[in-house]
Formats: sequence, C-alpha cells, structure tokens
Amino acid sequence: MSKNHSKINPEDIRLKVLEGYAAIAQSGGSCCGPSSCCGADAGESALQLAQTIGYDLDELAALPEGANMGLSCGNPVALASLRPGEVVVDLGSGGGFDVFIAGRKVGPTGRAIGVDMTPEMLAKARRNIDSYRESTGLDNVEFRLGEIEHLPLADHCADVVISNCVINLSPDKQSVWNEIARVLKPGGRVAVSDLALLQPLPPAVAEMVEALVGCIAGAVLVRDTERMARQAGLVDIQLDTKSEYIDAMTTINDPLYRQVAEHLPAGEKISNYVTSLSVSARKP
Repeated sequence: MSKNHSKINPEDIRLKVLEGYAAIAQSGGSCCGPSSCCGADAGESALQLAQTIGYDLDELAALPEGANMGLSCGNPVALASLRPGEVVVDLGSGGGFDVFIAGRKVGPTGRAIGVDMTPEMLAKARRNIDSYRESTGLDNVEFRLGEIEHLPLADHCADVVISNCVINLSPDKQSVWNEIARVLKPGGRVAVSDLALLQPLPPAVAEMVEALVGCIAGAVLVRDTERMARQAGLVDIQLDTKSEYIDAMTTINDPLYRQVAEHLPAGEKISNYVTSLSVSARKP
C-alpha cells in the first residue's frame, strides 16, 4: 500500500472510489462535483485528451456514444499490440472505452472482457453493447461485476490484461498484480497505463478525497510498481514515464489538477510529482 494511504482505512478508500465513479456514470460521463475524476470533462475535452495520449481519431469516432468519458491516462490497447483471436481482459473497464476498441482488434475469434466494481458503470457499458454489435457485426465483448483485487475470472484464461488509470485507485495494489498473473496464460502479456509518483506527494494533497478519486493520491512510486509486478511473478517488465498526460490536464485546465496545484509548495508543479506510466510485462 502506498504511504499516502497510511492514515486512510482501505475500505473507506474503496467506498469513496465507488461513490465517485458511480456519480460519474450517472452524470452521463462528466465528472462529479467541483473537480474531475482522473480525467477530463465530457465532450470536446475528453476527445482532446484521448487524442493527446495516443488514441486514433477513427477509433474514437467508432465508439458507442458516451463510452469515452475522459478517464484515461494512456493507451494500453496500443501498448498491448493485440492480435486477432486473443482474449483480453480490461481491469476497471468503466463505460467500456478500451473494451470496445480491443474487441475490434481481436476480432470474431477473440474476446474482450471488462471488469468493474461499479454497478452504474457496468450498466452504462452493457447498454452500449447493442450499438457496438450493430456497427461492427461482432459479438465478442462482455462486462463483469467484480473487484480487480478478486477478479471474476478463471486461472490462465487471458492472453492479455490491460488497465487504464485504475490500479492506482486500489487500496491493495499487490493483490491486483497477483490477480493479473493468476489469470494470464503462460506467455501472456500485461499492458497498463497508470499514474505513478516520481516523489512522495505533500500530505495536503495525499489526503484530499478529490485527489483520491482522481487517481493522484492513490498513486505509488514508479519503483514500487515495478517491485509489485515482479513480486507477482511477471518478467520482462518495462516502464515508460510520459509527461503528455499531465501536460494535457494542465492545458485543458482540469479542475482537479488546478486544485492539487494550489496545495503544492511554492514553485512546484504537478509534473514534479506525478507522471503517466506505461507498464508492459509478461508471464513466464
């Protein structure tokens, strides 16, 4: 567990995240309250952010309405280099954004499975399945209710596990990495986009509930992410820090990032502490 959570009960963390993302789903995609939640406001900002972090405009245009809620901090689908026929699992699938993109790439002989603990997000994603089927002719996506620390999946069932700005929300990240290793087939791949810390957050930021729901307060140091993946038994771990996401959130004047910046020491900026992190790894 991140040091930033040392004073917060893990179940309180889970409840705050659940409540925050339920509100996002119920709001129709825009983020709740006075701040955003790990992403941009709905509409043009969400589209702008997705393009900035590596999504193709044609991919975005083909998505079911409302699937892109601006909750991404990278493009794990591109990182995964998905192939036809593969089974891909998306941890914290939300409205189905990456699942619907992945489904097109794995094709009729593959399968894309989203797992999310928020019933409201699950309902939103499932409502979009019909639209996806009509536009693609594919019947290869599904969404399951579950916690990423306890995946509702059999051992050795996935070729690829992806996740987009979600693992940092978990109060038990080691269990998440252990579950990733469990469900992967031997030789299976991991492609994760997440937020990570370059240095510990100031206490005032770490204890902000808005920052917790917005992924920042739950993030751990880059080296801790590598340690947990390795401890889970994964190999060939590659980490790539990227400033594009943090820069984009600053550019679109995201409310959460603006609020976080106000709590930093004088002369400091968010990118001194937080980075977008791409993680790739393999199960032996």
